[in-house]
Amino acid sequence: MSTAAWLELHAVLGAARDLGFLGPGPVERHIEHGQGFVAVADAALDHEPGNWCDLGSGGGVPGLVLALSWPGSTGVLVESSQRRAGFLREALARLDLETRILVREDRAEVLGQALERRESFVPTTARGFATPAATAEIASGLVAVGGVLIVSEPPEALPNRWPAHELAKLGLAPVVRTSAQDAHFAVLRKARAAPPSVPRRVGRPTKRPRWSSST
Repeated sequence: MSTAAWLELHAVLGAARDLGFLGPGPVERHIEHGQGFVAVADAALDHEPGNWCDLGSGGGVPGLVLALSWPGSTGVLVESSQRRAGFLREALARLDLETRILVREDRAEVLGQALERRESFVPTTARGFATPAATAEIASGLVAVGGVLIVSEPPEALPNRWPAHELAKLGLAPVVRTSAQDAHFAVLRKARAAPPSVPRRVGRPTKRPRWSSST
């Protein structure tokens, strides 16, 4: 990432924080968290991904950091909020990323059942998107076989958060926990194709989760 691009990203994320689209704290820490996603994905895949997806992109972390860190990739920022999606489009224009990064203003469940996008992303990322059960179910329709789902995690390993037997029903291998840039992540590799029935229709993964877990 060039110095100019870093400075522009810093300004974009500062605006996102001021609008309430990004949490409090120094912008540098948000960028570092995004770089943690990059480091974990690079280690898991051993190559720059060709096509990736960020769920609930909100104020742009990690999505905008991923986009600048992987200049040869294409990506989709999934955001159902009209205001946040509009902000993300403006951010892509400011960062000169419009030609290879798309904002999908829709629910992620819809994208996961869209034939042209289903199981096509390597990797898929999620930061504060939903509960583990909802995140795993929705992402199972998006992550390509052999790809990974990377989710930001609390520092402590909580029991029953990612039950292996439930993940297996979604085509996901058991969780691997890791850390990067002083942040913690769950890495779930896509072992086989997801059942055609998942993700379920909009709202169902959240309202009727496949399992209960500590969050």
